[in-house]
Amino acid sequence: MKVATAAYQMDFLTSWAQYEDKLETWVGQAARAGADLAVFPEYGAMELATLSGRDVAADLEQSLSAVSDRLADADALHQKLAASHGLHILAASGPAATQTRPVNRARLFAPGGRKGVQDKQIMTRFERDVWRIQGGGPLQIFDTDLGKIGVLICYDAEFPLLGRALADCDLLLVPSCTEQLSGYWRVRIGAMARALETQCVAIMSSLVGKAPWSEAVNITTGTGGVFGPPDVGFPPDGIIALGEIGSPGWTFAEIDLASIANVRTDGRVLGRRHWTEQKGRENAAPIVNMR
Repeated sequence: MKVATAAYQMDFLTSWAQYEDKLETWVGQAARAGADLAVFPEYGAMELATLSGRDVAADLEQSLSAVSDRLADADALHQKLAASHGLHILAASGPAATQTRPVNRARLFAPGGRKGVQDKQIMTRFERDVWRIQGGGPLQIFDTDLGKIGVLICYDAEFPLLGRALADCDLLLVPSCTEQLSGYWRVRIGAMARALETQCVAIMSSLVGKAPWSEAVNITTGTGGVFGPPDVGFPPDGIIALGEIGSPGWTFAEIDLASIANVRTDGRVLGRRHWTEQKGRENAAPIVNMR
C-alpha cells in the first residue's frame, strides 16, 4: 500500500466552501499520488473555529464549542472524499463535546462508508490544566482492508503500555500537534519506539506553521514521518520516509504488510513476542541497598 502523512498548515477560513475546497485539494493530491491512506494531524480541525469569527477562534472555551459544532459536517465531507477518491482518511482531530468536558477525537473513514473514532487517552499539561480537555473512550483496533490500524494521538505515543494495547496493529497512526521542536522529537521518538516494540509501522503527521488567531495552536512545529522497526525488511535506521521540518505538504511511503508479518515471525529480534518476559513490568522494581 501507499500512505500519505501530512504536515498540515491551518488557514483562517472565511466560508465553508473554502474549507471544502482545501480538503478536496489535499485529499485529491494524495489520491492522485496513489495513496491508499491519508493521515491528518492532531487539532488540525481547530481551523473550523475561524468560521465563527476571529473573537470566537481566539477564545479558548468558545473555540472548543465552535469546532465541536462543526464536526458532523466535517465528518460528512471526509466520508464523501474517502468514497470519491477511494482511500482511507484519518481526519484531523478536534474537540468533541461530551456530557462533561470535550475530548480530543480523531475519526477514521473507509472508502466503503465505515467510520471509526479514537479519543486521546492522556492529556498534556496545557490540555488538562488550561484547556480542560479530558481523556475519552478506550483504545480501539480498526480492522480495515489495509490491515489492522490503531491511533495514538500525539502524547499517547509516548506511553509504551498504550502502544502495547495496540500490539496486534499493523499500522499505528500518530497525529501530532507540538509547539516546539523538542515536543516534535518527544512524539517522534515515541512513535519510533512503538514501531520497534510492536514491530509495526508508525505513521506520524504534524500540524505546522503559525495560527495567530488561536491561543491554543498559535505556533506548531513538525513534519510527516513513517517509521518501522530497524530490522529485516526495513531501513537500518527505521526511517521509511521523512518530510522537511515546518514545510507543509504530504510525505509518501510504500508499506508492505508482508514485511511486517515477516519481521514479527523471523526478525533478528522478536521484541513483540518477548514483551511478557520483562521483569517488573507491572510493579516497580525493588530497591537494593548498595550504600
